[in-house]
Amino acid sequence: MDITQKLQEAGLTGNETKVYMELTKKGSLTANQIAKNLGIDRTLTYTILNHLIEKGQANYVIKENKKFFSCAKPENLLNQIKAKEILVNELVKDLSNIKKTEEQKTEINVYEGKEAIRNIYNIFKKHKEMLSFGATGRAYDYLYESPALTKELIRAGMKGRIITSPKYKNHPMTKIKNIQVRFLPFESEATTTLFGDYVMIHIAKEKPIVTLIKNKDIAQSYRNYFEILWKSAKK
Repeated sequence: MDITQKLQEAGLTGNETKVYMELTKKGSLTANQIAKNLGIDRTLTYTILNHLIEKGQANYVIKENKKFFSCAKPENLLNQIKAKEILVNELVKDLSNIKKTEEQKTEINVYEGKEAIRNIYNIFKKHKEMLSFGATGRAYDYLYESPALTKELIRAGMKGRIITSPKYKNHPMTKIKNIQVRFLPFESEATTTLFGDYVMIHIAKEKPIVTLIKNKDIAQSYRNYFEILWKSAKK
């Protein structure tokens, strides 16, 4: 890489490099002399010189009412680099202070057997509200300790709403304190329950299966569905 290429890498344009090199070789020159030596239009030469002065790479003195231009110290070529370094350092700090928006993580777990039902109660304990539709009461029936576990949830402040079929009107799940119940005439083997950022879908038959999805947007979408069903359900 020759010296002219290095000057351009350092931040000078092609024409600025030509004028800079001419001043370096010849010393103090007028704009007319530079224009004549390089074969550049006089007006363009003044423009180039002004740019070099703005960049701190040239200066002038006035002698006998004429401007004589010369190069500034070569060390001045570092000025732009230092300015950019300061700017980039500030930019790095600014970018580091910008908090990244965390991508929504989705967790999906599947549980089987009686322990799956017990896991439901353990997860419920951490939340204050539950919404459930398609409830059959089988999960409640599946564990002998369900009444005690339910009382524990109520003492912890759990409240909720359940939508179930009229045929389950007398089931113990419809008598739980702090739980509102409404009815819709539909059949469903799967119960969908919402709490926090969770959507839980379970089937409590011979071998209970619980699918637990954790995703804020999915949970909110299901809540929207629930509210539509709730308005249509009967007390």
